[in-house]
Amino acid sequence: MTLKNKINQAMKVAMKAKDKATLRALRSIKSMILLAETAEGADGNGLTEKEEIKLLSKAAKQRKESYEQYMKNGREDLAKIEKEELDVIQQYLPKQMSEAELTEALKEIVAKVGATSMRDMGKVMGMATKQFAGKADGKTIAKIVRSLLG
Repeated sequence: MTLKNKINQAMKVAMKAKDKATLRALRSIKSMILLAETAEGADGNGLTEKEEIKLLSKAAKQRKESYEQYMKNGREDLAKIEKEELDVIQQYLPKQMSEAELTEALKEIVAKVGATSMRDMGKVMGMATKQFAGKADGKTIAKIVRSLLG
């Protein structure tokens, strides 16, 4: 079942349950999917799983950054909305790796690439971001790579 179909099914459930927060988040995801499918250069065959994960990751990142900004500025009312939407979006993303799992996997990549200093960070990050797309945040990956190559 494609992400679009899952979202449509979940929207029906949310409507019946009168769950406004979930419905709002699902509508925003559906909107992003439709925009991506009709964007210039789209092949018209829908989105691949990789594109779906990239889309959801982007949405989750936006919500997380907005949440942090609202909390920093004392706007708990707006932060609550962003947090609710983030929680819904994360249900459709692959399970995120823990820092310990990520550190072990990054140690293997550092060894495979032969990285020894910060100058090799680009090589490690390139491979890591492809390998962990949707499973780990880029900021977290960069932080761990810096500590490993530090």
